Amino acid sequence: MNHRRSFLKSSVAVASALALPSMARAAIAAPHERSLRFYNTHTGETLRTMFWADGQFIREALQDINHLLRDHRNDKIATMDPELLLMLERVSAQFSNNEVIHVISGYRSPESNRKLAEASGGVAKHSMHLEGKAIDVRIPGRDLERLHKAALALKGGGVGYYPTSQFVHMDTGRVRHW
Repeated sequence: MNHRRSFLKSSVAVASALALPSMARAAIAAPHERSLRFYNTHTGETLRTMFWADGQFIREALQDINHLLRDHRNDKIATMDPELLLMLERVSAQFSNNEVIHVISGYRSPESNRKLAEASGGVAKHSMHLEGKAIDVRIPGRDLERLHKAALALKGGGVGYYPTSQFVHMDTGRVRHW
């Protein structure tokens, strides 16, 4: 009799798990893991990395991300704000499992930012890119306006929408949009 109850309990548990959508099952299976996939549009480099596990950031993964998001004009590397990575992961998860994020701009050195600001009216002199707190991205094959709305919904910082240039700006500064 005890064996039968045990069997019935396990059958109910298995049936319940199978009834969950696949994304919910994945969240239950690995609730403490976060990963991102990047493609740097200027260098052609790609990175797929788990940057968070068991309640903490993974130092080596953060270093790899910092390298990929470096200033491609002079190879200067800065520490990117880990909160920005959490925001990116949350936005990416709204589209599908581990979308490849195309990076237009991550960190910008003061020299590069100054040159860009002189050449264009659309570059802030005190850009959050200088502090490693901003990124310009797109997700190929996904609607840019939907990406913009997903970033706005987080209310995690600044969000800029650049449909002509095909990217969305996200930063960890104060909540604002343009």
